[in-house]
Amino acid sequence: MATERLRVFSGIQPTAGSFHLGNYLGAVRQWVGLQETHDAVYSVVDLHAATIPQDPAALRESSRLAAAQLLGAGLDPDRCTLCIQSHVPEHTQLAWVINCLTGFGEAARMTQFKDKSAKQGTDATTVGLFTYPMLMAADILLYHTRQVPVGEDQRQHIELTRDVAQRFNARYGETFTLPGAYILKETAKIQDLQDPAVKMSKSASSAKGIVWLMDEPKTSAKKFRSAVTDTGTEVRYDRAAKPGVSNLLAIYSALTGLTVEELEQKFEGRLYGALKTEVADVFTEWVAPFRARTQQFLDDPAELDRLLARGAEKARAMAAPTLDAVYERVGFLPPAR
Repeated sequence: MATERLRVFSGIQPTAGSFHLGNYLGAVRQWVGLQETHDAVYSVVDLHAATIPQDPAALRESSRLAAAQLLGAGLDPDRCTLCIQSHVPEHTQLAWVINCLTGFGEAARMTQFKDKSAKQGTDATTVGLFTYPMLMAADILLYHTRQVPVGEDQRQHIELTRDVAQRFNARYGETFTLPGAYILKETAKIQDLQDPAVKMSKSASSAKGIVWLMDEPKTSAKKFRSAVTDTGTEVRYDRAAKPGVSNLLAIYSALTGLTVEELEQKFEGRLYGALKTEVADVFTEWVAPFRARTQQFLDDPAELDRLLARGAEKARAMAAPTLDAVYERVGFLPPAR
């Protein structure tokens, strides 16, 4: 007797254009594996990207590029559902109901909102940024998601999603499935190559510290060879004492499947330069087929559009019954048919 697969949902913003290595190792690689074991729904979350000003043409291009990279990384439309968030209007429709169930204090306590609004100032902070976690909750709850593969920095948003779902279920009857975070701890945080105290990200990383997957491989190899290391000479994994070396070992391990212990033995008696050179070579070899596959999808926009339309159709078939149940239980008057 076949066992029913748990449903997972996760999304990635298209704002950076190219994915960076932290995106891939912290999220996308998990997605590829999970489509083999779970009922997987993935989305390019362009609505979330709108919380900050976007050039319309650039946003459309970045959304296409994000979808192509996900396919290039190994997502298979026959094994998962891949869609553009704005192609599924149920996301925003449910988000309004979630907004109306979330307390102002709850939303204001979200760490990411507090951090970003503190940096931007109140005049530059949109209401969309404030309600971002509620749209994220709607994304997840629409599909009766059981597990959400996200980075550690998103765990608080998953907890809010569970709280709101329980609140709705208590008030209106059992409707939503309570999700849990699915976090791969070994590579959940890839650090900046120039400042290993901070996570590699488009907002926090320096130009030389972030590795873009669609860059020319020789550009990325140069960044690895000039990565910041630590005092001493021993190649040893110790996040506290040797954050730079530890970051390089984590990347090497993630891209090759070798354990950190095997790598420590491999580099015993060798200097940091050897480690940096080998990581650069490993990355260059790994990224070449990814870039080639991604380019194939970009070179055939009609096929890419067809796959995304198919994904939106599959997503809406799952999302629409959830929204209908929510609207009925909340008391919205259904339209005449």
